Amino acid sequence: MSNESSTVKPYSQEGTKKEQVADMFNNISKTYDLLNRFMTLGIDIIWRKKAIKSLKDLSPQLMLDVATGTGDFALEALRILKPKKIIGVDISQGMLDVAKEKIKKNNLQNTFEVQLGDSENLPFPDEMFDAVTVAFGVRNFENLEKGLSDIMRVLKPGGRAVVLELSNPTAFPIKQLFHLYFHKFTPAMGKLISKDHRAYEYLPESVAKFPDGNRFAEITKKAGFSHCKVRPQTFGFCTIYECYKS
Repeated sequence: MSNESSTVKPYSQEGTKKEQVADMFNNISKTYDLLNRFMTLGIDIIWRKKAIKSLKDLSPQLMLDVATGTGDFALEALRILKPKKIIGVDISQGMLDVAKEKIKKNNLQNTFEVQLGDSENLPFPDEMFDAVTVAFGVRNFENLEKGLSDIMRVLKPGGRAVVLELSNPTAFPIKQLFHLYFHKFTPAMGKLISKDHRAYEYLPESVAKFPDGNRFAEITKKAGFSHCKVRPQTFGFCTIYECYKS
């Protein structure tokens, strides 16, 4: 299934969305964590904890973190859920290099490993993981349904995928404030701090085109999930999706 978000690319030049997303994250990897905290006013930390706690009843032992980036979501999952192991996969080597520094610093080599890989063509066998997590990554997929189908494939029966993603508030005046913040302020700060202004113009564009809320839940069902809980956070700025595999 194609959707509007698959047509939004970080840069205007030739190349697939996947290639451009990898280039973009390689470009901003050194300042990504700083900008993430700044742009969300630190609220993303609360969102991450809430999303991970939704897996507590499952007590997953082997987890996959898709689009792991600099590893923050996986590190939080290790602290809260204490699984035996988490594997993180990402298409950006620059982001993974930052994650590797955190793994080494925290002496987590035995419980958290990262590898370069395509989120829509995961390099793992069927039904391998108890749980899969994705934080702020699915809107960067080139083919959303294909990526979700592959997450479904590597999940064990009875497993769960938890997706955390930015969404579009609809209530006045939150909608208008959100638009001003993400379409004007965020690109300006991104340009100042990361020197890649286009990366932070892509952010609001990709959020605006992303099929959030119940539309996303419908796509998860087409990908094979039995059902999906939709949990909006902070006036609809962000949404936690709990996707269940029968």
